[in-house]
Amino acid sequence: MAVDAVDPLAETKDPVVATPYGAVRGRYENGIAVFRGIPYAAPPFGARRFRPPVPPEPWDGVRDAGAFGPTPPKPPYSEAFARLLSDPVVPGDDCLNLNVWTPAPDPGARLPVMVWIHGGALTRGSSAVPVYDGRAFARDGVVFVSVNYRLGVEGYGLFPDAPANPGLRDQLAALEWVRESVARFGGDPDRVTVFGESAGAISIGALLASPRAQGLFRRAALQSGPPEASDRDKVRRMVRRMATRLKIPATAEAFAAVDRDLLLRTQADVSRLSSPVLGGPAFGIVVDGDLVPRDPLEALVEGAAPDVGLLLGWTRDEYRLWLVPGGLLERVDRLGPVALAGAMARCHCGHEVPRGYRALHPEGGTADLVGQMITDHLLRVPLHRLADARSGRPTASLDADVPGEHRAPAHVYEFAWPSNVPGLGACHALELGFVFDTADVPASAKLAGEGAPRELADAMHGAWVRFAVDGDPGWSAWDASHPVRIFGEGDPHTVLGPRDRELALWEDESARAAAGPADPAVRPVGSVEDAPASRPSVDASARIATPLSAVRRFRRSGGAGRT
Repeated sequence: MAVDAVDPLAETKDPVVATPYGAVRGRYENGIAVFRGIPYAAPPFGARRFRPPVPPEPWDGVRDAGAFGPTPPKPPYSEAFARLLSDPVVPGDDCLNLNVWTPAPDPGARLPVMVWIHGGALTRGSSAVPVYDGRAFARDGVVFVSVNYRLGVEGYGLFPDAPANPGLRDQLAALEWVRESVARFGGDPDRVTVFGESAGAISIGALLASPRAQGLFRRAALQSGPPEASDRDKVRRMVRRMATRLKIPATAEAFAAVDRDLLLRTQADVSRLSSPVLGGPAFGIVVDGDLVPRDPLEALVEGAAPDVGLLLGWTRDEYRLWLVPGGLLERVDRLGPVALAGAMARCHCGHEVPRGYRALHPEGGTADLVGQMITDHLLRVPLHRLADARSGRPTASLDADVPGEHRAPAHVYEFAWPSNVPGLGACHALELGFVFDTADVPASAKLAGEGAPRELADAMHGAWVRFAVDGDPGWSAWDASHPVRIFGEGDPHTVLGPRDRELALWEDESARAAAGPADPAVRPVGSVEDAPASRPSVDASARIATPLSAVRRFRRSGGAGRT
């Protein structure tokens, strides 16, 4: 059946599709067949808690799929963040479920497929967030799938008696369901694009590098999240802190016996000092020797997933979502050199890096300097490195057997439209309403404000659809000239190397670190020019004392660690 061929009786009868575990009944909504809450794995509780997902129990008859299924356990956002981000809760145990929007629930349609993995720091979010409505993708000829997965300690706690990364294993199970089932909803299992933002993009980076996910998708879009693996000790400290509060052993068996609500309250309490700005213990994907056999970024730079086309990007002012709520931006500005010293320790860099940022952006305050430094260090540098590995540009660790010019290309973008909410700028997650073409829904307006430009949503959503259809979002692939598509005020346009000067500062810092320590003399921390002369290396034992003590003062004073 052609994509635009509509059954004249479609609005008078519900669509029914047979899955491997039983039939599901969806709803027609404005000509789009929508199926919500389809289980792809069994409820991860009881004997299955903290364990890898297993297939759901088959059911008889036709299961209703008219409403979103249960969301995984998660703590609520703080009041400051809840004003900007929607995160609905649907109670119930059957939380490993997914949703499908399709213009043609017909096995003969063979339409491109897009699978969405939501963000939320691996602790919050779900597929039920209104911004993630898939109607616009289905309207434009794509079968859209969105996925729930385990979060927080349930999905990313690290225990001696349970496998690591159960939340990532949930995502793998959902992609396997898509491979097996999406054709019945009109999709082509050989034309799957997986895309995600923030923690969702980090998850995709790990799946890209995982041998177990090979062949499950042809293209991948990473929005504001780089391929990375968390330090195992950092994740263990989160579990141990929770265990200490709960007065139980730090084991999966002991945690499984704890009341679910108490576990969430304890997780929220021990997470208060974790922040993208200053770090600290947090849940994350770890190298496990199985699903994640090695660091994802290193694996991808050295040749993993060479046939998967990439769409990579960020927002101009990522850090403003982390600092503006609760007045943290002003607080960082007041802390001045103390905040700057904390950023230097967070980024393992010496005073040459912030001095370079100040020279490039003399109009910015300390908070803007700190925010851009950390955003570049954590996000843009690794994404640039990944894009370089796809362009044929020489890379020091590139596998000679997999030359860059033989890899599928990467396309890079920057979202630069400033929110109409004062202070947010082009902050983290702001692009989502434009990618989904849902900028008009109230949940999007919480972050974007009223009056988001319709033409920008058309352009950005259209680029993502084109990328899913044929791998070309509409601008030049990454090469030595560093083309970046800017989605901001006015028409989208391509700029060559808009971040090259800042990123060159990190290349110089890496070269200095490789050359060895500089003069060990340390001057007082008072300004960029007066910052410590000796540079902390990546080795924690070699860090200078002054910035680390400054970090501790920063935390005690209520700095960016208290998000």
